[in-house]
Amino acid sequence: MLRTIDQAGDLRGKRVILRVDFNVPLNQGQISDDGRIRAALPTIKLLLEAGAKLVIASHLGRPEGRDDGFSLSPVAARLSELLETKVAFVSETVGELVSQAVASLSDGQALILENLRFNSGEASKDANAREAFARELAALGDVLVSDGFGVSHRKQASVYELAKILPSFAGLLIQAELNILQTLTENPDRPYTVVLGGSKVSDKLGVIQNLLPKVDRLLIGGGMLFTFLASQGLKVGKSLLEADQLDRVGGFFDEAARLGVEIVLPTDVVVANRFAADAEYEVVRSSAIEESRFGSEAIGLDIGPAAAEHFAAMIRSSRTVFWNGPMGVFEFDNFANGTKVVAEALSLVEGISVVGGGDSAAAVRKLGFSENAYSHISTGGGASLEFLEGKSLPGLEVLND
Repeated sequence: MLRTIDQAGDLRGKRVILRVDFNVPLNQGQISDDGRIRAALPTIKLLLEAGAKLVIASHLGRPEGRDDGFSLSPVAARLSELLETKVAFVSETVGELVSQAVASLSDGQALILENLRFNSGEASKDANAREAFARELAALGDVLVSDGFGVSHRKQASVYELAKILPSFAGLLIQAELNILQTLTENPDRPYTVVLGGSKVSDKLGVIQNLLPKVDRLLIGGGMLFTFLASQGLKVGKSLLEADQLDRVGGFFDEAARLGVEIVLPTDVVVANRFAADAEYEVVRSSAIEESRFGSEAIGLDIGPAAAEHFAAMIRSSRTVFWNGPMGVFEFDNFANGTKVVAEALSLVEGISVVGGGDSAAAVRKLGFSENAYSHISTGGGASLEFLEGKSLPGLEVLND
């Protein structure tokens, strides 16, 4: 049974370490998508209103040691704006400077530590190194509230070892993420449709294997689509292709037929002469990619308009939809239509609609859709996928009694 924040008791005056996932995209020091920060606000506000002395900890990116390009300073500034109160920033993760800053906190005040991955112990493969860093962090707090769902699949010092040292509880975001994912895997309303895209089919193999017996329809787009097409004997030009996965992918069709599940591939695709925003492009049948004017040099960069509308109709007719991975290169306007049409259809579902984090969440925001139009937008792309694969997530297991 997951230990939750409502079981933590009276937190007034307690030093609470809050592990969040503020791994937000930065562009020249500016936050381009603050969705993960806003997702943590309910837990942060709850703890501040409870009178906790709040020590917020996160990583950002994958720096090898200290790298000011990955500093959490812009995050502290943005969080201050969202809370409309000053959130202090400490330029270290542990040590005397941090200890003094924590000691100076009043009840209901918060600070943010510098990027945890500036300390080699955070993501070390050596459990002893992780534990040593976790013990330094533990000295800063009385209680740990873990709310970084996006890192819950990682055995890292602040996620796993720290939760074993301090009394630890799941925050509101982790509870919300788990509730929706359990709905997707245990008793979904039907028809249940899963939409998968993104670049690599190898990233989704476990999800497909685990979800096939649970869904009614599986819609395939994105770069991974071309491995599916090639597994059916079709030529895909210079499109992204994982040749070593052809047999595994081909086997999914046999498995789906046995289970009565429909795997739906696009009937048309948008191909281009190169991977670029201003590339020449045309729409062709999925079975005729190399018959385009680009011949064997054709690169598939989006699902076609007919396929997008067909996908949209199937999504709208569903009662439960999970979507992970864009349908094309949505960062380029000419190849964003498939993703946009799918995102819009998901917003119209009369039931549960879940955007599975990562690039899908970024696409929804970039394309201008209201987050309120969806039942849930996950903050943890990788963690969501591993949960749906049926894998154990160390950062959640350690919060179980």
